[in-house]
Amino acid sequence: MARILVVDDDPAIRQLLTDVLEMDGYEVSVAVDGLAAVRAVEAAAPDFVILDVMMPGLDGFGVLSTIRDQPGEPVPVLMLTAAAESDANARAWACGVDYYLAKPFTADAVLDVIDGVLAGQVNATDS
Repeated sequence: MARILVVDDDPAIRQLLTDVLEMDGYEVSVAVDGLAAVRAVEAAAPDFVILDVMMPGLDGFGVLSTIRDQPGEPVPVLMLTAAAESDANARAWACGVDYYLAKPFTADAVLDVIDGVLAGQVNATDS
């Protein structure tokens, strides 16, 4: 069973993603902010990370940078954002994100990305 880490400061989004992913057979852990996310990545070694951009403290870009600095095979990261910043998308790609979805998103869109990646059907460069 693949391990997914959901990182979002919005409890409703965390719960929605947790419910959908668990129903799809994934083992889900959650983090409520960037610092908790860094600890969870180090402790749980997830197979995939869903990461909010705008969070208090360490934002998603800081978490992504920390994830990318870790040795070994890079874990795929999907960033979710409601950011109105015009450069958020470009910044995410420049920081090494694998996939990017704007909020509001559909659960099916998230599952399509994760299922495809973890089944080996999608390469990170295909996004």
